[in-house]
Amino acid sequence: MIDILVVEDNEEISGLLCDFLRAEDYVVSAAYSGEQALEIYEKYGAKLVILDVMLPGMDGFAVCRRIRENFNTPILIVSARVTKEDKLNGLVLGADDYIEKPFDIDIMIAKIKGIFRRRYESDTVTCGDIVLDKVRRTAARKGEPIKLTAKEFDLLELLCENKGATLSKDMLFARIWGPGSDSEQQTLTVHIKWLREKLEDDPKNPRHILTVWGVGYRFEE
Repeated sequence: MIDILVVEDNEEISGLLCDFLRAEDYVVSAAYSGEQALEIYEKYGAKLVILDVMLPGMDGFAVCRRIRENFNTPILIVSARVTKEDKLNGLVLGADDYIEKPFDIDIMIAKIKGIFRRRYESDTVTCGDIVLDKVRRTAARKGEPIKLTAKEFDLLELLCENKGATLSKDMLFARIWGPGSDSEQQTLTVHIKWLREKLEDDPKNPRHILTVWGVGYRFEE
């Protein structure tokens, strides 16, 4: 998974920002349009999206809306459009912050580090009575250890980190098995079944890992 996806059609601004972020040891990818941003995001994922509003084709607000339909990934909108209406629109659509251009790179880096520290540097993920230890890659439910395979752990971690959001089958498969995997998507269905058998009181009537018919799956506490 990419650390940061920079979505900015100005190649000079994009290049400078990417250079600064890579100097801080982040894995960064750049997109120059909304459509390209969604293509990269759906294939590889990102822990943070830095998103311009004025893009060719699909604008930044539309990209923000599309990402928020499925994921809780932090989004920083960075734009020269600074009216109150634009800022409110971005925040209502789900952006975590709205930063005006031109921006101070030191403040930008500080905001990014804060997001990563709060969101990703914790060693555990808690979803109701399920606790995942990301360092030891172990899981427990109601204090009792649950034995998970590597893929089961990865899948459960992704679902938990996006609890309450419906994740499509295509996105889940691409994130866990990779876009170039030789496995078939039915593998995802099988792993969901195995997780339910290990986590649910009644696997045939799950309360936590729910099927959203025609779309994918959602984790509910």
